Amino acid sequence: MSHAIGALERVAFKRGLPEPAGMYDRLKGFRDFYPEEMSSRREVTDALEGLAERYGFREVGTPALERTQMYVDKSGEEIVEELYAFTDKGGREVAMTPELTPTVARMVVDRGQELSKPIKWYSTRPFWRYEQVQQGRFREFYQTNVDIFGSAEPEADAEILAYAADAMTQLGLTGEEFEFRVSHRDILGGLLAAFDADVDARAAIRAVDKSEKIETAEYHDLLVEAGLSYDQAREFDDLLSTDDLDELVDFAGTERVEAAVTNLQDVLDAAEDFGAREYCAVSLETARGLDYYTGVVFECFDSTGEVSRAVFGGGRYDDLIESFGGPSTPAVGVAPGHAPLQLLLQRAGVWPEEELETDYYVLQVGDTRDVAARVARDLRDRGHVVETDVAGRSFGSQMGYADSVNAETVVIVGEQDLANGEVTVKEMASGDQTTAPVEEFPGDRDRPTYDDFA
Repeated sequence: MSHAIGALERVAFKRGLPEPAGMYDRLKGFRDFYPEEMSSRREVTDALEGLAERYGFREVGTPALERTQMYVDKSGEEIVEELYAFTDKGGREVAMTPELTPTVARMVVDRGQELSKPIKWYSTRPFWRYEQVQQGRFREFYQTNVDIFGSAEPEADAEILAYAADAMTQLGLTGEEFEFRVSHRDILGGLLAAFDADVDARAAIRAVDKSEKIETAEYHDLLVEAGLSYDQAREFDDLLSTDDLDELVDFAGTERVEAAVTNLQDVLDAAEDFGAREYCAVSLETARGLDYYTGVVFECFDSTGEVSRAVFGGGRYDDLIESFGGPSTPAVGVAPGHAPLQLLLQRAGVWPEEELETDYYVLQVGDTRDVAARVARDLRDRGHVVETDVAGRSFGSQMGYADSVNAETVVIVGEQDLANGEVTVKEMASGDQTTAPVEEFPGDRDRPTYDDFA
């Protein structure tokens, strides 16, 4: 009887335990990155950040949480539906940051006059939006943001375009594989104001931003909802398709549109000198839906259309700092999105190979830990990626592991070799091996290999 009760108790106890691994599904829109993919992601991130530093941008770090009201003030109450927003334990309404621009604007205001102008900042970090998951779009996503504060000159816009173009080409893309679509918000706003209608320009510009993703009839319906008549919606749509910017100036007959066209042309002229003009096409259907954009705006697209959304976007937001309570501070920036960028690089065949890289594996045979550890330390001091056994495995298991991590060279530290004052150096690609004096390995060599001792 006691044994039966014990068995029942064990069953009941097991039922109260967590299920084996696999019981917790990953949240939709969030991703895991295993080492092989992370090595490729790190290579791309390093390229984006290294280029930003060569342009003189300085890295900043920013928090994952901001006050929800900051986004409501910029985009309206409806934005909350797209946020991971909640009340924290202190009773504050907070949101996980869905973008960086408001945060860096707050940072500029916080430091005020302490910062030398122009301010040039970059950062790479995750963001969060509760939205529909689709190709290249996740609920947790990564961007590298690059911004200039304090210059209204066309050269600032051109430098941002040049950085973005250099990033694409240095990652292995050619001009046939991507294009920058460049527009100007004041051209759009000025054209809308020229119609004899009570137009909600913000709503109309949001409609323009959606125009390539929806049917023409639905697009025109949105323009009508914004205040145009159907005839005016069609005329506005036709105006945005023109290749003659002077036609737009003539239609609007206002200094606003004339100044915007001149500014757009000045930016493109500067982009020519900065080496980015060849990648830019004027596309007035490009609007950027966020309300804080004020001048030149642009997006980068896969030229084949296989990547269905913008790889990145950016533009000028001259009023945002002032709206945060700071002084009038012009600003322009760009934010490559890592997920769509990965799709573009993979489509073009230039995504870095997803594999582990190990320079040396120091293999131990017998009681040789002290010497093996010294060899590993010396190699690491030279900047190499070095692994050694920490699991008490057999010779064969260690060799199999060295192969699995793509070790270029295996240094075998065995009791018999050490008795002869040697270690064995094995080149994994060819399988060739030789011995080297243990006191001379690595010695004064920066990267000792099989060839140094064969």
